[in-house]
Amino acid sequence: MLLHVIPFDEWADWSADPGRPYAPPSLSAEGFVHCSADEPSALAVADAHYRDAPGPLLVLVIDESLLTGEVRWEGSEDRLFPHVYGPVERAAVTAVLEVLRDTDGRAGELVPWV
Repeated sequence: MLLHVIPFDEWADWSADPGRPYAPPSLSAEGFVHCSADEPSALAVADAHYRDAPGPLLVLVIDESLLTGEVRWEGSEDRLFPHVYGPVERAAVTAVLEVLRDTDGRAGELVPWV
């Protein structure tokens, strides 16, 4: 399973059109969708890049075997991240989680999105 942090506004926009695969701005800008391999990494990404994001912060749980795009593990020798080279098909998203944050916006844990 891969995890992708997504601000609520992006989620709301994407979920409003059930026929469209998920293609965040990074796909057109960098050529891939940034993902994490586990909960601690996803929480670190949320903390580093989305601390000031308004509203709920969500995480898409992605089944790598259901993606049509290639997944490459890239980064430095000591830290690799999965990158999806293509949009994320709706069928590949198996769950949506919420990042619980403290009053300063720090990520604490992932819980099911209701």
